[in-house]
Amino acid sequence: MAEDEFGLKEKVSKLPTTPGVYQFFDANGVIIYIGKAKNLKNRVSSYFVKTNQTSKTMVLVRKIRDLKYIVVNTEEDALLLENNLIKKYKPHYNILLKDDKTYPWICITKEAFPRVFTTRKFIRNGSEYFGPYTSAKYANTLISLIKSLYKLRTCNLSLNKSAVYSGKYKVCLEYHIGNCMGPCVGYVQEEEYMEYIAQIQNILKGNISSVIDFMTRKMKEYTVSLQFEKAQEMKEAIEALKTHQTKSTIVSTSINDIDVFSYLEDEKYAYVNYLRIVHGAVNQVHTIELEKKLDESKESLLSFAIFEIRQLVNSRSREVLVPFYPDVLMEGINYAIPQRGEKKQLLELSERNVKFFKMDRERQRGLRRQDSKLDLLNTIKNDLKLPRLPHRMECFDNSNIQGTNPVASCVVFIDGKPAKREYRRFHVKTVIGANDFASMEEILYRRYHRVLEEGGELPDLIVVDGGKGQLSSAVATLRKLDLLERVPIIGLAKQMEEIYYPGDKDPYLLAKTSVALKTLMHIRDEAHRFGITFHRKLREKKQTISVLSEIKGIGEKTEVSLLQYFKSVNAIKEASREELAKAIGPAKGNIVYDYFHSAVS
Repeated sequence: MAEDEFGLKEKVSKLPTTPGVYQFFDANGVIIYIGKAKNLKNRVSSYFVKTNQTSKTMVLVRKIRDLKYIVVNTEEDALLLENNLIKKYKPHYNILLKDDKTYPWICITKEAFPRVFTTRKFIRNGSEYFGPYTSAKYANTLISLIKSLYKLRTCNLSLNKSAVYSGKYKVCLEYHIGNCMGPCVGYVQEEEYMEYIAQIQNILKGNISSVIDFMTRKMKEYTVSLQFEKAQEMKEAIEALKTHQTKSTIVSTSINDIDVFSYLEDEKYAYVNYLRIVHGAVNQVHTIELEKKLDESKESLLSFAIFEIRQLVNSRSREVLVPFYPDVLMEGINYAIPQRGEKKQLLELSERNVKFFKMDRERQRGLRRQDSKLDLLNTIKNDLKLPRLPHRMECFDNSNIQGTNPVASCVVFIDGKPAKREYRRFHVKTVIGANDFASMEEILYRRYHRVLEEGGELPDLIVVDGGKGQLSSAVATLRKLDLLERVPIIGLAKQMEEIYYPGDKDPYLLAKTSVALKTLMHIRDEAHRFGITFHRKLREKKQTISVLSEIKGIGEKTEVSLLQYFKSVNAIKEASREELAKAIGPAKGNIVYDYFHSAVS
């Protein structure tokens, strides 16, 4: 066993039974897998049990040469440490978070007359950060709203009282065009400015209703004091906030500060959607994609995603709605699986989001594959000077050894990939001996005569294995069928990988690194492999039948019965009299037994 050879069995036997994180190393000392465990000894031991292992796990175990572990106090600590170590080392066999973007924050600076702006850098300098926002568009929308409501400064001047009131600064263009209240020259008091900052904080926390209530009171005060211009400005600001509020998804006025997670997976990927509910509205939406490397459980993947997303958005919500319980229940969080009512509707909303995200990802991957496929076909079309994209390519090869059992093969590639269901084998019927040219002519005629009769699909390119001779025979056949002008055909000679075109005296050479040449070589080699395999089976069958047919008293039906029962001639040779009698009767069984055993003696 591998664990005995490398001393792993002893290490595993001495592992503690406490929660912790384990690391597997390969022969080069590189970390290839990091995992968490409630019980380190039990979890790590399970990798070296040969029963019920998936093929992916078996591959991982074969590469393990060493292990290390870190003991922690709780499962939650193990999840935290595992998450951080996976991000640091990115082991080959761990799940891969398909999201390496940085997200924007909205920053309120800690200074006199604070500034408000978006940034992707989180600097711990006392400033207040909101987010991160997984949608940059949403963050920019909030900033645009704030700028339309509040004329805050955008400069980075140091606005201490002595500088402001000593006349050190002058108003800039932003003031003159109405985008700033002029705090640099004392046109607005710091107390009033900070009232606006408090309102902005409430907006960013999702508490828009309280800001609207405050603004409504201020509007009435301005009206009573006959400050109609300010009252009108306040009214417009209230309308802008209400418009923004109606654009938010209102889910319930009675639900506040809840995280919602939903889960969806396929064979290769897991998807987790997150909704953040603040003051009855969806405040944030985010979906992540996890690429599975081993056969991780959905419970462990959900745990990883919950921890990752809550850490990303800095969530402190105590109530979390989930479709099923994760494998680690974190302290201070109340998990719930809603069965009915508004919370069930919230989970269903999240599930719709994750479903559409999965469909979109699959569509994007399909488009990438489509683009890659078209790039390949365009390259082949241009390099080989073809009249159209070679969506369907067919290649032919002859196979015989010293003229025996002449056969041919036809392989089909669709969009650059083998279409094995469309492969065809041919027995050469009209040619005696080793005559590749005549064999090629016969096989192509039979192939495309049938395609034309049945209304089948003609290829965009025919490739024949060979040089000018084989190509000339193939061209003669296509001319007979009136296909020469309809279907491009080339020959590919093995020695120098030269390409021959009909009517050209000299071959055409592509660079050895050419994608088009590599594809042609692939299809040619596949045709050769397919034909050789067929030829070998025919020879083996003929040899088998010839051995049994030499036994006097054994006819063709008995030969078939023997091969069906024993599967091979070697098994027949090694069979006892009783086994042979059971298969074909005592009399014939004795004949066969005596034939093989007298021949041995």
